[in-house]
Amino acid sequence: MTGGAETPTARMRKAWHRARTSVRKAGVDYFRGDGSDWIALAALLLTVPALALTTIALPSWCVPTALVLPIVAGGLLLRPASLLALYAASAVALIAEAGVLNAEASGDGVRVTPGTILVVAAVGFLGLLIAQFRSRVGVPWRRGGTMLFDLRERIRVQSKLPKLPRGWHREMALRPAGGQSFSGDFVVAARTNGGRTLEVVLTDVSGKGMDAASRALLLSGAFGGLLGSLPPHDFLPAANGYLLRQDWDEGFATSVHLVLDLDSGDYEMFSAGHLPGLQLSAGTGRWEEKAAEGPLLGVYDGAQFDPIKGTLRQGDVLMLFTDGLVETAERDLTEGMDRLTGEADRYVSAGFQGAAWHLIEAVAKDVNDDRALLLICRH
Repeated sequence: MTGGAETPTARMRKAWHRARTSVRKAGVDYFRGDGSDWIALAALLLTVPALALTTIALPSWCVPTALVLPIVAGGLLLRPASLLALYAASAVALIAEAGVLNAEASGDGVRVTPGTILVVAAVGFLGLLIAQFRSRVGVPWRRGGTMLFDLRERIRVQSKLPKLPRGWHREMALRPAGGQSFSGDFVVAARTNGGRTLEVVLTDVSGKGMDAASRALLLSGAFGGLLGSLPPHDFLPAANGYLLRQDWDEGFATSVHLVLDLDSGDYEMFSAGHLPGLQLSAGTGRWEEKAAEGPLLGVYDGAQFDPIKGTLRQGDVLMLFTDGLVETAERDLTEGMDRLTGEADRYVSAGFQGAAWHLIEAVAKDVNDDRALLLICRH
C-alpha cells in the first residue's frame, strides 16, 4: 500500500525523532560553544530555589551563602544577559531566606547577615566580569582550554624534525620560560630536493613564554609554508618581509637557517642576528663556532643574509641553540657557551642520543627564559 495517510503511531515516531534530534543538536552545539545557553540557564534557575528551600529547611547543613555555587557556575557557563536573569532569581531567593530565617532565628541561629549579602554580591560581580570577558574574547570557557591545547599541540607537531637517513641523528629539545606550555622559540624543518637536503629553521621571537607564544605560532606557520617553497637563499629575506608587514610593536626575531646535504654532509648556514652554532670536529675533538652574518628579522627592509659553509664529517656534531640556553643576567655569552660545550663533551664517547634535553637541564635548568637546543650528528 502506497500513498496512504500516515498512522498516528508513525506520526508520533517522527515527532519523537525530531525532538530527540533537536535536543541532541542543541546539546552538541552548547558543549562546542556554538549554541544557546538556555540549557545551563534552566538548570541553574532550578538550582536556586532548591538551595533556598534546603537552606530554610536545614539551615545547619545548607547555609545562605550556598547561593554562590550557581552564581559561580553561571559566570563560567552563561552569557552576560542570561547571567543577569540568574542573579535576579538569586536575589529573590536570598530575600526569601532572610525573611524566614531572620524571623525564626533566636540566639546563635542561622541568619542572613549583611556579610552574607556582601559575599554573594561580590561573587556575582566577579562572575559577571568573567562572563563579559568571555563574551568579548568570543571563546566560551568550554572551548577555551581545548583551543589552547590544540595550539600547543600544533606548535609541537610543527617543531618535529623529519626522519633522517641511516648514519644521521637529530634531536631537538625545547623548554619554555617559567615551566609554561608555550614558548617564543620554535623550529620548523623539512626535507627538500627529493629528500636529499635537510632544511631547519630555529627562531627566537622577542619576548618569552606566553607573551611571545601567539607571535611564535603565527610565525611558525608562515615559516613552515615558506620552507621548501623558496630557494634557501631567499628564505630569510622572505621571512624578514613577512615580519615587517605584521607591524608589531615587538616585531623582531632572531633566526638561523641550516641547509644540509645529507649525502655529502656539506651545509650552508644563514643567520638573522642569531647566536653562532657550535660544531664538534671528530678529528680534533674541539668545538668550533660557526657564525654567519645577518641582521635581525623585522628591523628593516632589503636586509642581506650571507651564509657560512661547512661540512659534517663522520663523528661530527652540530649544535644550534637560542640565547636563553647560554646567556643570562649573571652569565655572559662566552661563559655560557663554554659551559655548554663542557657538558656536551661528556656525550662524545657514548653518543648524543637523548642528549639535548639533558644538556638544557645541566646548563640552564632554572633560567627564566625560553631555551631551545638542536643537535645534528653524523655517526
